[in-house]
This record gives sequence, structure tokens and C-alpha cells, in this order.
Amino acid sequence: MASFRVLRRMFCVAAETAAAPTPVGRWERLKNSKAGVFCRSLASDYKEACREMVVGAWERPFKASVYGVLLGGALTCFYTKPDQSSFETALLDRSNQLGLLSPWIRNATSDGHVQSLVKLRNEGRLRHIGLGLLSLVYRADYDQDNSLYEAQCSNLSVPWRELPQRILDVGFVSFWWVLDSKMKNYDVNDDEFKHLPEHMQLTSPPSVQDVEKSERLHKESWLALTVEEEEETKTKVVDRREESVGVESQTEEEQTPV
Repeated sequence: MASFRVLRRMFCVAAETAAAPTPVGRWERLKNSKAGVFCRSLASDYKEACREMVVGAWERPFKASVYGVLLGGALTCFYTKPDQSSFETALLDRSNQLGLLSPWIRNATSDGHVQSLVKLRNEGRLRHIGLGLLSLVYRADYDQDNSLYEAQCSNLSVPWRELPQRILDVGFVSFWWVLDSKMKNYDVNDDEFKHLPEHMQLTSPPSVQDVEKSERLHKESWLALTVEEEEETKTKVVDRREESVGVESQTEEEQTPV
């Protein structure tokens, strides 16, 4: 009887052990969850898209090269886009360059443009906006810290359609193009040449022949004059004088009567 009980208990324990579910780990539960299934499907989609991209680039290399160049250029323009601090730095540098010159030789266009930008900066009316691949600097009517009603009311703010008339500079690939163009020939005052004739007011670059002639004459000016050349020139001058004297004496003898 006791042996029967022992056998029955063993069989019950074995049945309970077989019927009990196997423990599942935390990683398995995470993989089988909704988030895990979504991440696996997303990874498989990206894997398939990358495979198709590689296959398409291998089949059409020219098209892939064009897309690659455009994408690389867009990324370069985005990361080299100048900000507001770079504009202020460039403006102060240009102002210092003009400050080192006398007012009589400054270019009126460069000086006027820089002085107007410096005035707007001192008044706090310069604004900067980034448009992805480029930057814009425009002027506002009031300072940002101005507490007037006209400056704080959104209904009285400048509409976007007036932005093109207020743009002062365009920043692209680490350069401010309008400021650089205005600073061209900043040390040449065009008003100094207004009293000259019209053909002397404009200058043109020399031709290739003029440059070669100037270089040749400059090199010849550094050459030393030899003694032989001096003696030859002196003898030639003396011979010419003797010939002229002989011709004059012959003419006088022919003119005298016998």
C-alpha cells in the first residue's frame, strides 16, 4: 500500500512538471511584444530599401552619381551656412578696414553700405533667419527689447510679403555675398576721377603684348652698359659728323667761282 502511494506521488509530480510551462526570458518577451514586432518589421523594411538602393546604384551609376553629388552639395551648404555672429564679425572687419583709410580715398558705395549696417546693428534692428541651405539678414522697425505697443503687437508686425524689400544680405557657403560685393574696390574713390576726361576715367587691363613689352624693358633696364657699345656709339657719331662736314665743304667748293 505504501509503495502504491509512492508510485502515485511520483507520477503526479512528473505530470505536473510536464504540464508546467517553460519559463520565458525577458529578451524573448520583449521580442514577442508589439514594440518588438514593430521594430523587427521596420528593420526588415529598411534592410530591403538599402538593398534596393545598392542594386539600383549598381544598375544606373550615372543617376546614382548625380543624386550623390546633389545630396553631398546640400549637406555641405547646410553645414557651411553662416549664422548671425559670423555676419556681425564680417561687418566689424569691413568697418575696421574702412576705418584704416582716409575719408578722401574711401569708396562711397562701400562706406555708405557699411555705415548703414553698423547703424542698424547699434539700434538692434538687424534680424537673422535660416532657410536650410542659406541665411538671410533683414532689417526690422524696432529693437527686440523695445516695449512699445507697436513693437510688441503681432497684428502690427511686418508681413512676410515685405521681406524681399527688407533683405540686406544673403549668406551662402560661409560667405555674405552682398557685403563682399559692396566691398569691391573699397579703397578707390571714384569721385576723384570725375574731373578727368571720359577716356581717362575708365581703365582696362593691359594686353598680352603690352605685358611682354613691359617685362622686356624692365629686364633690359637692369642690364649693365658695356664699354664696347659705348665706343661703337661714339665712333658712329664721329663718322656721321665727318661725313656731314665733308659734304658741306664739297658744296662750298662747287659754289665758289673759278
